[in-house]
Amino acid sequence: MPRILGVDVPGEKKVEFSLRYVYGIGSTRAQQVVAEAEIPTELRAKDLTDQQINRIIGVIQRNRFLIEGDLRRDIQQNLKRLQSVNCYRGIRHRKGLPVRGQRTSTNARTRKGPRKTVGVIRSKDAKSAKT
Repeated sequence: MPRILGVDVPGEKKVEFSLRYVYGIGSTRAQQVVAEAEIPTELRAKDLTDQQINRIIGVIQRNRFLIEGDLRRDIQQNLKRLQSVNCYRGIRHRKGLPVRGQRTSTNARTRKGPRKTVGVIRSKDAKSAKT
């Protein structure tokens, strides 16, 4: 299992697909990195030599891709900035509601979480009096 930029990538997969395990590298960037590093497309990640791994790392650093911790930090700073200026998107992020205009009367369960039933809880006496 080779280690690229602090991430263990799966060795059984082709290099292009195993690079996607690095946060910030998707399919397009993975293809670009493999092409620029001149690595055969059919090569598995476990078969990479140290020189090829160094070329992959060099391509990523040369193109100044934000990956892993730097990218996560950048995203968090953007969210904090939106929340601090009290813009609409920041308020929606703070409340945990959908940000991009989706409806909330129904659906939106991913952002809102599981349903919370609101209502009166009956006591045992009320139940027995009814029957």
